[in-house]
Amino acid sequence: MEAHEEDEFCFPQLNSSCRRTSRSHSEALLINCLLSIITLLTVVLNLLVIISISHFRQLHTTTNLLLLSLSVADFLVGFLQMPILFLHIRGCVILGDIVCGVHYFLAFLVVSVSVGNMVLISVDRYIAICEPMVYSTRVTLKRVQLCVYLCWIFSAVHSSWILRDFLKQPGRYNSCYGDCVVGVSYVEGAVDLVVTFLGPILIIIILYLRVFVVAVSQARAMRSHVTAFTLQHSETIRTKKSEIKAARTLGVVVAVFLLCSCPYYCFAVTAESNLVGASSAGLELWLVYFNSSLNPVIYVFFYPWFRKAIKHIVTLQILQPGSREASLI
Repeated sequence: MEAHEEDEFCFPQLNSSCRRTSRSHSEALLINCLLSIITLLTVVLNLLVIISISHFRQLHTTTNLLLLSLSVADFLVGFLQMPILFLHIRGCVILGDIVCGVHYFLAFLVVSVSVGNMVLISVDRYIAICEPMVYSTRVTLKRVQLCVYLCWIFSAVHSSWILRDFLKQPGRYNSCYGDCVVGVSYVEGAVDLVVTFLGPILIIIILYLRVFVVAVSQARAMRSHVTAFTLQHSETIRTKKSEIKAARTLGVVVAVFLLCSCPYYCFAVTAESNLVGASSAGLELWLVYFNSSLNPVIYVFFYPWFRKAIKHIVTLQILQPGSREASLI
């Protein structure tokens, strides 16, 4: 009986130790297997996206640069966040307050970066579809790189501001030894809700509604005039179709992100306490992180160049001389 009671505690030698989350053996095994598969897929698939866009010169476009930034954030989720959260769901933080602080900082960081990238993707598609004549001059690689850098810097500053009290005194809100809880005031929570959810959602919806209206009108115009175009105009039609298809694909990415994020923010709004912990929002937080696994899966289904890139990587063709110049599009 004493051994069984000791197994229930994270640190049996301490009287102030937290208790482990009790689950049946079969339930624990199922959860462990499922979360391990999700974590592995998140790391591997996003790493493939990062290698593909970074290696192949043909993929060095403004839109793909935004996808690269998003994939880096998703990779960090799978490589760092999911394993730590995997430990949290057991009710024990065995790595100390420093790792707990890093975990929450990265949690706010990657969510903020992902939201920022979604907004940048929406702006990119808006200009490409609604103002195609000025797209190549307004949206350049250097400008997109600057926007990506600013997105990461702003996200780091925002995360540090949200967690400033916790970073000064880690563990101040822990109820027992082995807990990992951060306190966020209602003002900070409201600012985070507006900056990383409500505000971006409003911008994204407005931009994509405009993109949808213009894309539909362009598609109707192309169908009604396709027989009257010359070869040169046919090339223009193919370009417009490609831009519309890209907008549709990236629209799916944005929609999936919003669906995965809504439950967590709804939980944050309706929560009675201002304390945030992995155990209190476990399912909602895992749903946010699961979005990092879905993004590269969407690329596989909608982007032929990604499937070709995976084939080059898996077959080790990228190790051959001149592989950077391979034709994927």
